[in-house]
Amino acid sequence: MPRFKAPNALLHGTLDALILKTLAGGPRHGYGIAKFIEDSSGETVIVEEGSLYPALYRLERRGWVEAEWGMSELNRKAKFYRLTPKGRRQLGTETAEWRRFSSAISKILLPA
Repeated sequence: MPRFKAPNALLHGTLDALILKTLAGGPRHGYGIAKFIEDSSGETVIVEEGSLYPALYRLERRGWVEAEWGMSELNRKAKFYRLTPKGRRQLGTETAEWRRFSSAISKILLPA
């Protein structure tokens, strides 16, 4: 099965939504976010640091996530990100938009 590294044509514009969805399950540090996306996609979607951290900073600037320092499971200092109420609303918006978009594309690529 092919593996896709973000950003790419398929992930363009969806990384924010993937991060928000990941954080809906609770706070995580950057590596934990990337690992959750990789594991949840059956190791098909790989989010590299060069894409992840700029996205996290962008989400933080928009008020969709907040960050605070804590200790990782390996007892190392790490920045943990969590979803804000504004981010939870945005996740709903992003999810609805993705459903509409993927449905429209499916009608073209997978006609009945």
